Amino acid sequence: MTLNKEELKNKIIYRSQYRGSKEMDLLMSSFVRSIINDISIDELLKLKELVNLGDENLMHLRNNQVDQKNSTTNNIINKFVNFKY
Repeated sequence: MTLNKEELKNKIIYRSQYRGSKEMDLLMSSFVRSIINDISIDELLKLKELVNLGDENLMHLRNNQVDQKNSTTNNIINKFVNFKY
């Protein structure tokens, strides 16, 4: 299967806007829009993993309540944790 970068970006943007809670919709969609055009395809795949996490898990990440060293999305998580919106 060929991975279309633009299609992947569109899926990530859509998922970031429709998560379940309005607060996380706003946070995640702002974060995604701020980095999506400046990251590699590998980072896009990691971003896709991040946007598919549940809101509670994302808040734990955001509040540094999870050990990020064991995460495969470490670079993207660091950007998310440090994101100021």
